[in-house]
Amino acid sequence: MSQDIFNKLNLHQRIKTLYVDGQFVTAIRYYKYKINLYLLENYYVEVFYHHCDDRIEKVEILEDKSTRMKFYIDQIKLPLEFF
Repeated sequence: MSQDIFNKLNLHQRIKTLYVDGQFVTAIRYYKYKINLYLLENYYVEVFYHHCDDRIEKVEILEDKSTRMKFYIDQIKLPLEFF
């Protein structure tokens, strides 16, 4: 699934796609969220889970210029194109 198609899906469709076709990579804590990182084909997707509200608030593709990138670098080997 291309990034353009993924971005057009609603929240529930994105979640289903990740759990069926994605591969869980790691999780981090970021402010009030637990963020699960998934690999879907050749791009990474973040799932923002708000534990106090017990719900997924958003699912979005990890942008290569994201400030959160530094939290993942220590835990996994990201492709060089992310830097």
